[in-house]
Amino acid sequence: MKRAKQLMDGNSPKTTNGWNRRQFGSVLAGGMAGWLVSGSPVRGALSPMGELIDFGLVTYMWGADWDLPTLLANCTTAGVTGVELRVEHAHGVDVSLSAAQREEVRNRFEEGRVTLLGIGTNFEFHSPDPAELKKNLEGAKAFLKLSHDVGGSGVKVKPNQLPKEVPVEKTLEQIGKALAELGDAGLGFGQEIRLEVHGGVSDLGHIKTIMEVADHPGVRVCWNSNDEDLKGEGIEANFAKVQPYLGKTVHIREVNEGAYPYTTLAELLVKADYQGWVCLEARTKPADRVVALAEQRRLFMEMVQKARQAAG
Repeated sequence: MKRAKQLMDGNSPKTTNGWNRRQFGSVLAGGMAGWLVSGSPVRGALSPMGELIDFGLVTYMWGADWDLPTLLANCTTAGVTGVELRVEHAHGVDVSLSAAQREEVRNRFEEGRVTLLGIGTNFEFHSPDPAELKKNLEGAKAFLKLSHDVGGSGVKVKPNQLPKEVPVEKTLEQIGKALAELGDAGLGFGQEIRLEVHGGVSDLGHIKTIMEVADHPGVRVCWNSNDEDLKGEGIEANFAKVQPYLGKTVHIREVNEGAYPYTTLAELLVKADYQGWVCLEARTKPADRVVALAEQRRLFMEMVQKARQAAG
């Protein structure tokens, strides 16, 4: 039987004087809405589609060694509005924190200009070993509570592998059922389960199958900008397979490096009226990461604005 659809509460893009950004943007549509986030004017009307796309950071390489005050300060300087805290990094936000320490983390984010999107974990659910599967499930559940306590709205997990000794369909079903269990656990904490398209399960057809098995409103997909997105019928067809399941976070790499079609991704997100954060998961080593972060934000958000102009 299909699970009853339930609305998930979570952090949403910023509001202005009690209005949500879509309402505020509608008021601006007649005039100032034609300005790019970089401060450059856009010629022509902007479609309201995609106006709730924000830019965030995953503390992967560029933020891994920043403690929490430094992370918040650097994101604010770069104009980045959201952060996914990858586990085991210098920010120190993990399940060992006491109740008082968790409250302190929540307060730091609430007092700043950066939204805590949640926790990026490495829990995975493909193992044929029941004990290993249970260990990963229980570990993920502990991070659901942590994310709730510190003010996050979700926990990222991975499908990761397809064991050769197990039929693919059986593994996909196991992952989907595990995610449904996590989805139930997340409802009580107001948390979204974010399945990162990752590792040996990066085929978007497999991800779609997993989501159909999970069949849970609290289980969503974190698009990960993989090379596999371009295979088969191409990025448009692969995006369509999981677009109904997209969650509050999307991962990208540096948009001016490599051959990934980020302009097309921005167009697809706008056409889908995506509402959430596109988070940079950087891999390069620039001399000044804060300057580079601001530049990546500018480049991608300009792609979004141009896509909105084309759709206007």
